Amino acid sequence: MTAITPEAVNLRTTPASAQRIWRVVRLNLVNKYTTIWVPIMIMGFIWLVNYLIWWIIFVATEPKDRAHALEGTQWSGGGFYIFVYMLVVGIQVISMTFPFALGYSVTRRDFYLGSALTFGMLAAGYSIGFSVLSMLEEATGGWGLGGHLFTSVYFGGGGFWERLFIVFVSMLFFFFVGSTSGTIFMRWRVNGLLIAMAILVLLLVGLVALITFTGNWPAVGSWFMTMGPTGVVAWLLVPTAIAAVAGFFILRRSTPKS
Repeated sequence: MTAITPEAVNLRTTPASAQRIWRVVRLNLVNKYTTIWVPIMIMGFIWLVNYLIWWIIFVATEPKDRAHALEGTQWSGGGFYIFVYMLVVGIQVISMTFPFALGYSVTRRDFYLGSALTFGMLAAGYSIGFSVLSMLEEATGGWGLGGHLFTSVYFGGGGFWERLFIVFVSMLFFFFVGSTSGTIFMRWRVNGLLIAMAILVLLLVGLVALITFTGNWPAVGSWFMTMGPTGVVAWLLVPTAIAAVAGFFILRRSTPKS
């Protein structure tokens, strides 16, 4: 991230809590290149690569076989990059911005609330853009080639509002998982992060074992089919809330270290 000067965001002189929180939002968005333009540029590059692949398939197949050949693009996972990047942004906010903010007497409470507001704003902006592109993709018949990037099956088939909800909630999940990972590292350094990851892996393995030994995999598959993308993503609000609350309390006792 680029250097941030005291003149860029004056966090000392903000009298009201709401203003201090908004100052934190401004602080987190000082480097717009990292938080806004980089994900847009890389997403554009991913679209370009996919478009070239679709074009090759379109040209290389007979007209009667093109629709069938391009049908598999509905399972494209290229759109998931943006979510991984939000995870990185969440980590950066804690690891890079938090120590600077403390140096200007920002309270941990105000910093966390301001960062949470930043996450919500970024998630809203990107989910709107993503959903608009999905509608454009549908209107143009997959950019004229029958491809799928913003309209893959993972983002639902219910139109603009369904995709908006799915992308928004998914982004919030990755934002707060990233920021909570950053707070764990800030509080307990590498050992704490490794222990947290080990506990998470053990819990996931235990869950898989429980489902396997009870023979409930068909029920799990049926649940996913019944819930659909929207229902499954809605459940992400639970771990998102847990991560958000956990991150807040961990950050209250975190101290930046060199």
